Amino acid sequence: MAERKVTVLARFKAKEGMEEQLKQAIMACVAPTRAEAGCINYDLHQLADDKGKLVLYENWRSKKDLEVHLEMPYLKELKAKAGELCSEPIEITLWEMVSKPV
Repeated sequence: MAERKVTVLARFKAKEGMEEQLKQAIMACVAPTRAEAGCINYDLHQLADDKGKLVLYENWRSKKDLEVHLEMPYLKELKAKAGELCSEPIEITLWEMVSKPV
């Protein structure tokens, strides 16, 4: 049986005054992540009325591909910076699609 696709929501909340630095730190991961073999999409969103709240919406071919991604050096660097840039821990949740895609 083929592995199921996995969707990830990663939520970030910047410390006051660190909004742009956090956004740029995450943006530095976008291009290399999109180039990874198992990445379907990797999109950064910012809350319209609160620039300190950001969400990565990611889709991966499989959980194994996601696990490979989590070991990439640029992602480890982002996690290391999170303590100085974020006011709370990064919230990462995994999702599976239950409706049929259109």
